[in-house]
This record gives sequence, structure tokens and C-alpha cells, in this order.
Amino acid sequence: MKKLKIHPAALAAMALTLAGTGGVALHASRTQAAEDKPADAARPALTVTTVQPVQTRLPVTLSANGNIAAWQEASVGAEANGLRLTEVRVNVGDRVKRGQVLATFSSSTVSAEAAQAKAGVLEAEANAAEAAGNAQRARSLEATGALSASQINQYLTAEQTAKARAEAARALYQAQQVRLSQTQVLAPDDGVISARSATVGAVVGAGTELFRMIRQGRLEWRAEVTSVELGRITTGTQALVTAASGARLEGRVRMIAPTVDPQTRAALVYVDLKALPGNAGAARAGMFARGEFDLGTTPALTVPQAALVVRDGFSYVYRVGDDHRVARLKVQTGRLAGERIEVTQGLAAGTRLVASGAGFLNDGDVVRVVESAPKQAAARMQPASSATK
Repeated sequence: MKKLKIHPAALAAMALTLAGTGGVALHASRTQAAEDKPADAARPALTVTTVQPVQTRLPVTLSANGNIAAWQEASVGAEANGLRLTEVRVNVGDRVKRGQVLATFSSSTVSAEAAQAKAGVLEAEANAAEAAGNAQRARSLEATGALSASQINQYLTAEQTAKARAEAARALYQAQQVRLSQTQVLAPDDGVISARSATVGAVVGAGTELFRMIRQGRLEWRAEVTSVELGRITTGTQALVTAASGARLEGRVRMIAPTVDPQTRAALVYVDLKALPGNAGAARAGMFARGEFDLGTTPALTVPQAALVVRDGFSYVYRVGDDHRVARLKVQTGRLAGERIEVTQGLAAGTRLVASGAGFLNDGDVVRVVESAPKQAAARMQPASSATK
């Protein structure tokens, strides 16, 4: 039998043809496998935990600005006239009690005048006693006719005149005693000395202010509230005030001004202040302060702040669907309460949201959902017997 001879070039061509056919078949099988792969098998973009909005009650506050001022200021001045100031016992910032001596005037002249007035009282009383004796004897002789009616009237008139002079002398002596007491300047109430103009050696006139004091050391916050918001505040409303020094004070509305400034359309709200522990003395009259009035609470839907994403000035949350795909929801936010924030619009209760890491996601991404750390810890703490049931 005659053997068939194949040229080597033909063999090489056949080998190349077979290799190309196999490559095309392999590529076709891989393409078909990729097309048959289900969409659910897409690679997750992030592993996340989920959270749901919580319905709770949040406080309603009203912010305002104002100044801290003295509740009442008392002006302490000189009552005696033309006396020399000999001693000043207090200075600015000192706390004083009612009746405490703040300053003293020279009392030598006033003491001498008081002694003279006392001597005048004794003389007037002696004259009154003599006139009373003469009048008594005249009355006893009236029936005998030894004295005429005119003489008897003279004795009776002299008695009344002497009594009047004695009363005038006593009044003068009392006035000198009052003037002597005025050589000591006394505190009219408990309080703190806020200003002092008294100088040792000065001769001052009656009515000259020597000291100014904050009565009882009480301060108040005079908050400026617009006429629109004024109706939300009532007497007794609680307030929390922060002074420019950082001191925090509690307060209660004592009074609301009866008028509104026609220029600013704002009214003053007077708030009595009480320093919180550790802040005593840190607030001063004249300081600027900001504060918040407590207007109660209202219901609110809240989410963790970590679940919120801010992009281009808008707030978003990411909802996790049943297919583990996320959808971006635009929301409106409101009040803050610790680590939670109120959502006022754009979110329904019971929505499952990405708890954290939403800033790395895009709308439509697939995520892997795992239990939160507290739930995993609770599962690990369960007994083995309960886990197998």
C-alpha cells in the first residue's frame, strides 16, 4: 500500500487552525459563564451595620443674647453735712452685712453739740418743774382770793410755756443724737460693694455718694427677645445662661418688660441668676451673656449623627433594601440631642438605614449587612445550650 506523504508546512497550518478554534471555544464558554452569573452575586462595596429611626421627645429651647446686670444697686451716701471723713473700712468687691459700718466721720463737734443739747434739756426741765409748782400754788389760792385772776393766769401760762420749752429742748437733743449716729455710714442691706468714692480726710456735704453696692449680691440676665418670640416666654420659665467668661448659671424669668423697643423691636426679659457649682463669682455685672430658655419638649424622629451624610449643603441618609442595595434619601434635619439628630422631613419611621460609613457609598451600591457590635457581644455571651435549641 502506498503511504500518503504530508508536507511539513501543511502540518504547521493545521496545528494553528486547531489552536485558534480551541481559543475561540474557551472565550465563548467564559463569556457565557459571566452572562449566566446572577446579579445578586455582585461584590459588596462596604460592610455596614443598620439602624432604625427612634421616636423620642426633644427639648424646645429659645436662644437669646443680653447683658448681666445687678438686680438692684444701692447708693450709700453721707447724711451729715460738713464733717471730715476719718476712716474707710471697706473696698470694692467686699461683701457686707446689713448695719455694718462702712466709714466714719469725725464726731468731736457733733458730740459737743449733743452734750450742749442735753444740758439744755436739763435746764428746760428744771424751769418746767418750777413753773408747774408755781401754777399748783396759784390754783390752791384761787378760792381764797389772795391772788387775782390775772396773776393766776400768768402762773398757768408760765407752766405751759415751760413745758413747751422742755419739749423743744428734748427734740433738739434727739436731733443731735441722730446727727451723732450719722457720723457712721452703715450698709443698708447685705450685698457687695461695687464702687467707692470715699476718701479719708475729705469733707463732704449731705447727700454725697460714698459707696455703691449690689443689693444681696444678686445678678440678673437682661435678655433681648424679639416681639415675635416674646409670647413663648412666661414668668417662671427656666433658662440656662453662659457668660462671656464661660461661667454657667441657672435662671428663672422674674419679669417681662411691659414695652418693646420701637427701634429694635425687642423686649427685655429679666432673669434672676444663680451660679452653678464651681462657677461662683465667675460672672460679673456688665458681662455679655448668651442663654437658652427651656420651653418644654416635643416628639421627634431621631437618627444617629453618624448615619447622616452632608453633600453639597444637603443632608442625606442611605436606606438599605431587602436586596442589600442602598438608596440615598434627602432629609431635613432639626435639633441636636447628644449623638442623635432630629429628622423633620424625608424619612419614615421603621426605615432601615446605614448606621455609619455612609459617606463611602453611592446610590445603588450593594452592601454586606452585619449585626451591630452590641448584638454580636450578646450572642457570644449566650450559653451553648440555648444556642443549640
